[in-house]
Order: sequence, then structure tokens, then C-alpha cells
Amino acid sequence: MKRWQFIAPLALFVVLLGFLGVGLNLNPREVPSPLINKPAPDFALPRLDDPSQTIALKDLAGRVWMLNVWASWCVACREEHPLLVDYSRRATVPLYGLNYKDTRADALAWLARFGNPYTASLSDTKGLVGIDFGVYGVPETFIIDKQGVVRFKHIGPVTPQVLHERIEPLLKELNA
Repeated sequence: MKRWQFIAPLALFVVLLGFLGVGLNLNPREVPSPLINKPAPDFALPRLDDPSQTIALKDLAGRVWMLNVWASWCVACREEHPLLVDYSRRATVPLYGLNYKDTRADALAWLARFGNPYTASLSDTKGLVGIDFGVYGVPETFIIDKQGVVRFKHIGPVTPQVLHERIEPLLKELNA
């Protein structure tokens, strides 16, 4: 056998190992969002607590607000939920929930059990609005400014550190 027959597969293996090494060092919570500094996707969804009422993006215009994508089946949502309940008691902006790919009954029971931090929760049973927002998985949190522009996206549970170091300063800046 010729020498190049061994070198080509070895070189390919080394290149693949390099890609794997780079990929393993990436933080999955820092996936860039194409929505940052772009208008939030338009939506009109029924309220979770009263499906006869609809909330649309245009209803939230003129104020800074936070959108938290959650589901009753989401383990990580339960991890961040006490922080959101606590934050909602002292929040300076409305916190809206986007109940993602969930049943109304399960979601309402979950909120009754663990507390409801949301100004309102919107029901996205098919996940279409979540897709428009580029949701990779729940939970995810967005900050939308007075002009309806997405200014921040956090993938995964909100932690006290993220809340104090990233979200609260941004909210203060946007409300100034």
C-alpha cells in the first residue's frame, strides 16, 4: 500500500477531532439570535387563563416587556420559576409568559401549584409563535423594547446572576 492511503484518512480524522474539540467548548446558552435588534415577530394568541381574550404584539407597543417561554412539562422551567415569581413582585416591567406546546389544563395546574409570575400567559399550543421567536427549547427569555424590538435573548433558566447582571441593567437602560 502506498503511504498516501494512510495519510488521507488520518488527516480527515484529525480535522474531525478539531471540529469536535471546538464544538465541545461552545456554550449552548450563547447561541446567537437573528432577532436581536430586529422587530419582534407579530403574533396574536389567546390568554391561557381566558381563551376568549387575545393578546397581540400591537397591544404591548410603547412599553418595555419581558417574554418568558415556558411549559408545564419543562424541568428547567421549574428550576427558574421561583426566581420569576420573586422577580414579578418587584418587577418594573410586565412579564408575559408564552406557554409553549402545552395543554391548557396542565399549564393552569402548574401555575396554581407553583405560583403565577406573569402579567398574562399566552397559549402557543402548536409552538408556531415560539418558532417565529427562534425558540430552541424551553425556557427562553426575551426583552422587547418600547418600539417592539428584541434587545435580549437568554436560552435556558434565568439565574440570579443573569437577572442581576444582564436583564435588570438592560431594563433600566431601556426604561430611561
